[in-house]
Amino acid sequence: MATSKESGKGAGSSGASAQKSGGHGPAKRGFAAMDQNQQREIASKGGQAAHQKGTAHEFDSEEARRAGQKGGEAVSRNRAHMADIGRKGGESRQSAHRAAAASAEGGAKGNRQGGGKEE
Repeated sequence: MATSKESGKGAGSSGASAQKSGGHGPAKRGFAAMDQNQQREIASKGGQAAHQKGTAHEFDSEEARRAGQKGGEAVSRNRAHMADIGRKGGESRQSAHRAAAASAEGGAKGNRQGGGKEE
């Protein structure tokens, strides 16, 4: 039978783990408690095993194309987002065009104006 001291230890240990998580919900256990490097190692081993077994999924180019198309269609439904993208692209192109035109005209105008004023 458990004594009150033993049951107190059990309650104390669960309380300590709850304190480690900052008191917000249950403490992380198992895979979630591991650091990211450990999780990656384990996940990598699982992926390698799936490939060796032949059960791993691999995208072929056609399937990847369809997935990308589906994602593009989902994004393009948001008209405001698409308008923002287009506006930013237009502004970028316009500012680059203006900068190129200004540098090209600056050299040509400077030569013409300078030559015309001297005569």
